[in-house]
Amino acid sequence: MRILHVIPSLGPVRGGPSFVLRTLARGLADSGVEVHVASTDDNGRDRLAVNCGVPMTDAGVTYWYFPRQTRFYSASLPLNRWLALHVADYDVVHIHALFSFSSTAAAYWARKRQVPYVVRPLGTLNRWGMKNRRRWLKRFSLRFLERRVLEGAAAIHFTSQQERLEAAELGITNHPVVIPNPLDRGDSTEAPVRGLLRSKHSDLANRIWVLFLSRLDRIKGLDLLLPAFAQLRTQHPDVALVLAGDGDPDFVTGLHRQAAALRIERDIIWTGFVTGEQKRAAFVDSDLFVLPSYSENFGVAVLDAMAFGLPVVVSDGVAIHDEISEAKAGLIIPCDETALFQALNSLVEDADLRLSLGRNGRSLSRKFSLENAVTKLLELYAQVGDPRKGTVHRGQTSPTIPVGTAL
Repeated sequence: MRILHVIPSLGPVRGGPSFVLRTLARGLADSGVEVHVASTDDNGRDRLAVNCGVPMTDAGVTYWYFPRQTRFYSASLPLNRWLALHVADYDVVHIHALFSFSSTAAAYWARKRQVPYVVRPLGTLNRWGMKNRRRWLKRFSLRFLERRVLEGAAAIHFTSQQERLEAAELGITNHPVVIPNPLDRGDSTEAPVRGLLRSKHSDLANRIWVLFLSRLDRIKGLDLLLPAFAQLRTQHPDVALVLAGDGDPDFVTGLHRQAAALRIERDIIWTGFVTGEQKRAAFVDSDLFVLPSYSENFGVAVLDAMAFGLPVVVSDGVAIHDEISEAKAGLIIPCDETALFQALNSLVEDADLRLSLGRNGRSLSRKFSLENAVTKLLELYAQVGDPRKGTVHRGQTSPTIPVGTAL
């Protein structure tokens, strides 16, 4: 079986989707599947330092990069030409994201060459994003471009039940399958000794650390987190906030101004973008994790935090909040400043509660294994790509795929 994954960017600054796809691709390759990934050299405002147009192999996966012509929509004519020539070389095309040039091009050429394809929306159909990010442009694009992409898909791969339900509000109900993102166990099994990050911030080293690790973006609820932390700081002078991540420079500058106005700038550690050992050190040295996101189609960083045994505070906009609540692995809040303060305050004041939630979270994280995700994907690919099973193949009618979960 030969599988082609297409995604607009594998740049680290794009956050979870880039890391998750690499993990999935590696797992599929380990299972014996021939896996290729086609993307652009996009990395936010920058570009990846990669050779474009030539295959690069990493962990058994072949990567193809192509230069983008525009940041908006990540348009790449070289990628389009390559897809036209090579899509027919694969048994199934797995498209990641919508409202992107690569997604539209991949779907077009897959239909043209009669190759079945799967679409993973990556949260682009979520309620908050449809209302708050280029609302009218998205509505127009959904009607005339994305809907055709989705209607032609052999399956739509959601990573949570909440993501599927929010897509259904837009009338996207054809052939859904729910396969949660896997946890990359490498980040939790190669943890550094506690103190690596704290040693670099000796003035805050003895405080209780509240960790936020994600892109610095308005969707993440940082407008709630900073004032909630300021209130927490008045009650507990022994707390510090770790903001691990980066984002649009103008937005980050605004966060610094807000922190200064709240008089908490000296209580915040701004690490910038972290990966590898630095990322693991942030988890190991922190006492609790927070993500008050307005919308999160999964929440990879939350899963990482639980794997490190951290109690978590997440909003009900984080798609896996039901699983966290049922496992008693964290506190779930509405997107509200007061509720966020109260949850953080509860954990700061109660070390036993932190320990209990953290222990439950570690157990929950084990259910999101790479092995489960790969097994479900292989079942999906076999179903949509094997004509002997009466399913879609080279342009036939799409199958009805039951909603499933890797949990």
